[in-house]
Amino acid sequence: MDIERIENYIKASIRNNTTVKIHFKGRLPVTGLFIRANDYSELKSKNFWRVVHVSQLAQWLETNDINIARIFNGASFTSLTETRLT
Repeated sequence: MDIERIENYIKASIRNNTTVKIHFKGRLPVTGLFIRANDYSELKSKNFWRVVHVSQLAQWLETNDINIARIFNGASFTSLTETRLT
């Protein structure tokens, strides 16, 4: 996916702390929270995105430790879907 499509989709999810299921080419989907860190603009310009996996979400909300997040290449995304945590 290109940068504009990803950013348009995740803009609301970042603002509302909504998790997103990221579908990839050739691998299983990942569900997580896109985050905006100090390097957001730099990473975005290269189509890279920081995502906190749902299994790490409680720790992220408690500590905001950027090391919990993984960086994904947006070029490998096939689609994004909003998810609801139960």
